[in-house]
Amino acid sequence: MSPKGDAGEHRAVAPGKVLPASAQGLLFTEDLPVLDEDAGYRGPTACKAAGITYRQLDYWARTGLVEPAVRGASGSGTQRLYSFRDILVLKVVKRLLDTGVSLQQIRTAVEHLRERGVEDLAQITLMSDGASVYECTSADEVIDLVQGGQGVFGIAVGRVWREVEGSLAQLPSEHADDHSYPEDELSRRRAARKIS
Repeated sequence: MSPKGDAGEHRAVAPGKVLPASAQGLLFTEDLPVLDEDAGYRGPTACKAAGITYRQLDYWARTGLVEPAVRGASGSGTQRLYSFRDILVLKVVKRLLDTGVSLQQIRTAVEHLRERGVEDLAQITLMSDGASVYECTSADEVIDLVQGGQGVFGIAVGRVWREVEGSLAQLPSEHADDHSYPEDELSRRRAARKIS
């Protein structure tokens, strides 16, 4: 995410430099719900909540744009499990794509969002002029961008958070299963075949 021209006091996103929400000034002051970090959502559920197709989800996972945090696909028959945060980022990506932001700019924005804590995400407003993406953490920064002619549209991540939260409330989730299953005869044969 980089600035285009001068934006007054506004600063571009600096990778590796993350301030806590309390030090940035809050755009949203309501309390955030406690999230079950072990809960995951299968691909079709993530697609429904984020408003994307399964083909987009699969492509973005394979290219590393948004990878599932709970469980990745590890061979045939395993299902990816996406965290709440993953689905939040998927929905933000979809919104940015819908407004004409290039996938290259979106990748840069997503890399920066990964550096943020979950609570920090709800305090961010992403602004864009269609070519660049800017992070704003206060109403003053939003105003500076708009007055500078750089903010054509904005995405309040806190509002997207609420939308995703509402969508997922009606959809099934599951926990990643770290248990190893007892070996059956077929598993032993396959393992023996690999060794020889």
